[in-house]
Amino acid sequence: MGQALRNRFPLIQSETTILRKTIKIHPADNVLVALVNLENGETIHHEDSTITLIQEVPAKHKFTIQPVKQGEEIIMYGIIVGKALENLSKGSVITTENIKHATNSFGRKTGVFNSIKPDISKFEKRKFQGFHRDDGQVGTANYWLVIPLVFCENRNVEIIKQAFLEELGFSKPNPFKNLVKQMKKALTLGGPSEVEALSLDEAKNTTENRFFENIDGIKFLTHQGGCGGTRQDSEMLCSLLAGYLNNPNVAGGTVLSLGCQNAQISLLEEKLKVINKNFSKPLIVLEQQQEGTEIALLTKAIKATFVGMAEANSQERKPAPLSKLCIGLECGGSDGFSGISANPSVGHASDLIVALGGKTILSEFPELCGVEQELINRCVDENTAEKFAQLMKAYSASAAAVGSGFDMNPSPGNIKDGLITDAIKSAGAAKKGGTSPVSDVLDYGEYVNKAGLNLLCTPGNDVESTTAMAGSGANVILFTTGLGTPTGNPIAPVVKISSNTTLSQRMPDIIDFNTGEIITGEKTIEEMGEELLEMIIKVASGEVVPKAVALGQDDFIPWKRGVSL
Repeated sequence: MGQALRNRFPLIQSETTILRKTIKIHPADNVLVALVNLENGETIHHEDSTITLIQEVPAKHKFTIQPVKQGEEIIMYGIIVGKALENLSKGSVITTENIKHATNSFGRKTGVFNSIKPDISKFEKRKFQGFHRDDGQVGTANYWLVIPLVFCENRNVEIIKQAFLEELGFSKPNPFKNLVKQMKKALTLGGPSEVEALSLDEAKNTTENRFFENIDGIKFLTHQGGCGGTRQDSEMLCSLLAGYLNNPNVAGGTVLSLGCQNAQISLLEEKLKVINKNFSKPLIVLEQQQEGTEIALLTKAIKATFVGMAEANSQERKPAPLSKLCIGLECGGSDGFSGISANPSVGHASDLIVALGGKTILSEFPELCGVEQELINRCVDENTAEKFAQLMKAYSASAAAVGSGFDMNPSPGNIKDGLITDAIKSAGAAKKGGTSPVSDVLDYGEYVNKAGLNLLCTPGNDVESTTAMAGSGANVILFTTGLGTPTGNPIAPVVKISSNTTLSQRMPDIIDFNTGEIITGEKTIEEMGEELLEMIIKVASGEVVPKAVALGQDDFIPWKRGVSL
C-alpha cells in the first residue's frame, strides 16, 4: 500500500480483523464501498466479476463496478446519489471532481407500505426506571430549568448559575483550573520549561455532595433571541422553550423576562397551552422591569427556584414501560461508514422502540434529500405525506433562494471521509429512521404526541437539530458519528455512537457505544440494534451516564427560521 495513502487515510481497522474489503449496500448499486484502504492496481473480486482498481481508494470511499458515461447516474443505497461529470472507467474512485449531486424526484404518496415488525419478544416485558409526570409522560432524568425569554436576561441567568451550581453540588470538576494554578507557580520559579513539564491531573466527576439527591441538575439556557430579528423568530423561540418546559425530563422551571421584548410572557404561555393545555409543573415567571432592581429580581428568583427544586426533589424513579421512551435520532460528524454501521443500528433500535409502542424522532430535513419519496410512501396517510413534501419543498426553495441549496450540506470532514454529495450523505442518514411507518410529520417547534416514527423539520446542523428534538419531547437522544463530535443537550441525555472502532479507541472520552464490529463483519445490524436498546434502557434508568452528560456538554442553539443546513 502506498505510504502517502497510509499517511492521509490510516486504516480503519487492522487488516487482520477485517473480514471483507468492500461492501455493496444495495443490489441496484453501481459502486462499492471500500472498507479498508485499497491500492492502485489491486484486483477486487465481486460477485461473478473482477475489478482492477485504476487508482488508490481510501477506506470509506466508493468506486465504480462498471463503466459510467458522462451524465449517467451513480446509484447507491438503491437510489440516485449523483451524476458523472466525465466518463468513468470500471474501478474509478468517485470524487467531488468527477460526479455531482443528483437525486430522485418525489411526488404524492404511492402504493401501500407494508412494514415488517422486528422481533420484540426480548423487550416486551422490560421496563426502565423513570420520573412519572402528571400528564402521563415519563422522564429519564429530573432537571430544573432556568431560561431567559430574551438575551438581555442572559447575564442574570449566569449569576443564578454561579450562585447555585457549586453550593448544590452540581458543578463539574475542572482540572484545568488547577493546571493554571500550577503554571503560575512554575513560571515564577523555573520559567517556560517548567511549565511544559507539568502534567494534567484529571479531576473525577462526583455527585456525592449533591444537596438534592433526586435532581440530576439545574440547567441554564442562554441564547441570542427574543427580540430584534423577525417576529417569527421570537414565536419559534417561545414554542421551543415551551417544549423544553414540557419535556418529561424537566420537573419545573424559572423564566426571566425583561418586559419589553418581542418574546412576551403571554406568548410563552400561549405556546405552553398549545403543547399541553393541562400543564401543571411548578413554573416561576419573573419580569425585571416589574421587579425593579437586579438585586430584587435575582433574590426573588433564587429563593423561589430553591423552593421549587425542593419540591422537585420529592420525586423518585419508578418503573415505566418502554412505550414511554421518546428517542431522538441524530447524526453529526458523519463518515463513509455511518450509513453502513451506526445509522442502521440506530434504525433497528428505532424499529424496536416503535414496535413496543414508543416514539422516535428523525430530523435534519436537508439530510433527507433524495429519500423523500421513500419516506412519503411510508407515511400513514395522505395528509401526513403532503405535509412532509411541502415542508421539504419550502425548505429547499428558501435555501436555493440565497444560493445555499441542499447540495452544499456536506462539510469538509464529510467529503474527506467519503460523503461527497448530499444525496450520499442523506441516503445514509435516513437509515436512522429504520423501516417503520411514518406516523406523523412535525414542523419546528411542534411537540410529539403520536406513537411511532415522527419526522421533525430541523436544519442538519447538529446542535440546532438536537436542540429541536429535546424541545419536541425527546427524553433520550441517539447521536451517531464517524469523525467524533462532542455534542450534548442540557435536558436530554445524548448517547454518542461511533461508526468505526478506530474512532471509539481514539476518542473514548466522548464515545458511548461502538458499531465498528459491523464493518469488520463480526456482528449484524440487528445484534447491534438490540445491544443499543439495552444501553438505552440503562441510560433511561439512570444506571449509565452518557459521556456528554458527564462532561457537561449542554449545547443549545435555537433555529432562526432562516437558512441553515
